[in-house]
Amino acid sequence: MLLLLDENLPKRLKQDFPDFEVHTLHDKGWTGKSNGELLKLMMEEGFDAFITFDKNLQYQQNFTKYPIAVLVLNASDNSYEAVNLLVPHITDALSKGLKPGPLEIK
Repeated sequence: MLLLLDENLPKRLKQDFPDFEVHTLHDKGWTGKSNGELLKLMMEEGFDAFITFDKNLQYQQNFTKYPIAVLVLNASDNSYEAVNLLVPHITDALSKGLKPGPLEIK
């Protein structure tokens, strides 16, 4: 499974998903791209899911146009310590199969 971490998440979070191929926006050279551009690029490159801390993304994009799964992390802040607590929930969601569109992870 191919995952993309948003630039608003700590880069070292990718080490917490050893069973998946994980890239950051920096890895791909996509920093500064708009959400619509990112979703289009992800579709073109075969990504399965986008992991973000941007809670507004789910209200800003038309997910019928971009059928990508988006995991929206709901933590106290976007520090590694806070989002790392959600890793078991993220892994669980990934293992159950993903549907296009946003899924809030708490």
